Amino acid sequence: MLNVVSSKAREEASMSAKNGSIKLVAGNSNPALAQAIAQGLDLPLTKAVVRRFADMEIFVEIQENVRGSDAFIIQSTSFPANDHLMELLIITDALRRSSARRITAVLPYFGYARQDRKSGSRTPISAKLVANLITQAGVDRVMTLDLHAGQIQGFFDIPTDNLYAAPLMVRDIKERFDLSKVMVISPDVGGVARARGLAKRINTPLAIVDKRRERPGESEVMNVIGDVAGHTCILVDDIVDSGGTLVNAADALIAKGAKDVYAYITHGVLSGGAAARISGSKLKELVITDSILPTEAVTKAPNIRTLPIASLISDAIARTAAEESVSSLFD
Repeated sequence: MLNVVSSKAREEASMSAKNGSIKLVAGNSNPALAQAIAQGLDLPLTKAVVRRFADMEIFVEIQENVRGSDAFIIQSTSFPANDHLMELLIITDALRRSSARRITAVLPYFGYARQDRKSGSRTPISAKLVANLITQAGVDRVMTLDLHAGQIQGFFDIPTDNLYAAPLMVRDIKERFDLSKVMVISPDVGGVARARGLAKRINTPLAIVDKRRERPGESEVMNVIGDVAGHTCILVDDIVDSGGTLVNAADALIAKGAKDVYAYITHGVLSGGAAARISGSKLKELVITDSILPTEAVTKAPNIRTLPIASLISDAIARTAAEESVSSLFD
């Protein structure tokens, strides 16, 4: 169960920096989430300008004194990934040159995480490159949510906290479903550990969709491992991009006798026509977090719902500032 940070802990956190304040600096990737995190901490966002010159060069100006402060930059590196990554790096440099005591990059969604290994000959490991850029820019600590692969934490040579959306999803699932009829589904073999963890939390059986990806962005469902007949199936994954895997998995599960198919996915990338694809599918509902700012198409989709994560991140920030355990949030 997700623990809640007390007002006393937040007060202690607010006094942890040398000048008596935490500074929350927001980039342009997800202003609504940044504002919700600030409200959860009962702190204002630091006054700052993050804008573009005519040639789209990024300019940053911190308009408050941040000397000696504990600074947290709230910025997902989502679409447009390169612009938001550069914003993060330049904000970091501005804070470092303004003598912030400690700089923590809060990345609700860490872009490039899917490029965490050499997928073929003469290909990069871009997740490691991005980790190097963030570290070299001057970030002292990284806080992120549901990394695509846990070992990406090792790409950073600085402390890295990988938060989990599972407690929020578990609470939502328990409120909405009869667990005696639920089965958790991994949409591929690689996600079995994540799905098993959720199934264990809610004490339900587990099944796996075996798929074969013929080319990037496309997948073909081959088989369903497990008896899903009569169950309400909940697909669990960290990222939904094109939506093809979820749509194909839902088709396969319904064909095998599943009663209904839902999906709980942390990061709703939902590029291109993904929202329309999900809307026209057999998925009863797709639940995503607001780690990525939802597009208009996503907000209008009748079967896509957003689960807020601001409380989780604000609690983690408060604990970090107060030098308290972050992992205890998930006990």
